[in-house]
Amino acid sequence: MDHLLGRGVDCVTVLDVSGTALARARARLASVPNSVEWIVADVTGVWHGRAADIWHDRAVFHFLTEEADRVAYRDRLREALKPGGTAIIATFAVDGPERCSGLPVMRYSAGSLSAELGPDYAIEETLQEHHRTPAGDLQSFCWSRFRRERL
Repeated sequence: MDHLLGRGVDCVTVLDVSGTALARARARLASVPNSVEWIVADVTGVWHGRAADIWHDRAVFHFLTEEADRVAYRDRLREALKPGGTAIIATFAVDGPERCSGLPVMRYSAGSLSAELGPDYAIEETLQEHHRTPAGDLQSFCWSRFRRERL
């Protein structure tokens, strides 16, 4: 978000389950003129924000191990992302860890993530990343960019 604001993007919505994390981000950006909408919520819960051109999820979707949570996520994505908009979603890749921070995760390829999102989202780009954690471990990520096609 810092980079977006630094490039002059003036309509950003940030959602996080942690009010403390959002408070820290707000404090860090206090001197930057912006129109950030801050939302403390679980992405699978009930929340409302501005209609978005871009949805960016770095490492949330793979924590949704229950089908009901993935359905709720897809519902929120459909509500928030404008038709023609872009969804960028990073998940653990198929060779990524089976657990993170002690929690079980789902692992995805671009194809399996595309199937999970359904026919309303056309995959446009994908790449693999080996992310080094603060502890020095490597974690394999799959980044995928989708375009929302249908209403």
